[in-house]
Amino acid sequence: MSNSSEYVPPKVWMWNKENEGNFANINRPIAGATHQEELPIGTHPLQLYSLGTPNGIKVTILLEELLALGYEGAEYDAFLINIGKGQQFSSGFVDLNPNSKIPALLDTSTDPNIRVFESGAIMVYLAEKFGEFIPSDPAQRAECMSWLFWQMGSAPFLGGGFGHFYAYAPEKFEYPINRYAMEVKRQLDVLDRNLSSREYLCGNDYNISDIAVHSWYGTLLLKNLYNSAEFLDVDSYENLKRWTNQIAERQAYKRGSLVNRKPSGPDDKAILERHDASDIKI
Repeated sequence: MSNSSEYVPPKVWMWNKENEGNFANINRPIAGATHQEELPIGTHPLQLYSLGTPNGIKVTILLEELLALGYEGAEYDAFLINIGKGQQFSSGFVDLNPNSKIPALLDTSTDPNIRVFESGAIMVYLAEKFGEFIPSDPAQRAECMSWLFWQMGSAPFLGGGFGHFYAYAPEKFEYPINRYAMEVKRQLDVLDRNLSSREYLCGNDYNISDIAVHSWYGTLLLKNLYNSAEFLDVDSYENLKRWTNQIAERQAYKRGSLVNRKPSGPDDKAILERHDASDIKI
């Protein structure tokens, strides 16, 4: 690249909305609400405001796992937040999550009600509330939390880094695509090596770290996230593929991964059928 084409940062950065491309209506350098609108409230103990993204399905899969174990307190109303239309900037949503990111949870079974935002925090909150999918043994709990926070720290390189420059950026540039592809493949190798000697991330037991990591990296393998499966050669990670497919066979995964998505056919609708299915917005 010649010097004449290099970008020279200004002394003080200024927001140029035109540079945001497809995200110009939702990306901005300030926080807070853009409009007044209250959130709907359903009839169940837990109110979830989300979207069927990798971060969103972490919570719905966990909730479906808890419901499969018979916890009535895990019944929830799922309300879709269309981030493309900026619904995450409503006054009601900002009150629930000042960071304006999905998912956000309101536990109405407590007095006062408890708000929880950030997907990892929601998962820990629910796992501790019901005493499931989080180890009680200190060593195993530490391992679980380590992999959970690994995902929270690693996924931005997959989504915000690789996914943005490979799939969403207005122009394709070799350097950022190569930089983030290298990091994503390193992460895939981390997972593949760990799973070479373990059934699940922490050993023999399935827990919230598996749900969290699978929601991003399993989605990458299963659904060709960013249309990048061939580019990243995801089929070469055999242990990761085995783990990915094993979790994808769980009924709670099948149900939870469809919430706040449009079903693609009658099989999807059948998976979601239960006594309160009308409260799940898909």
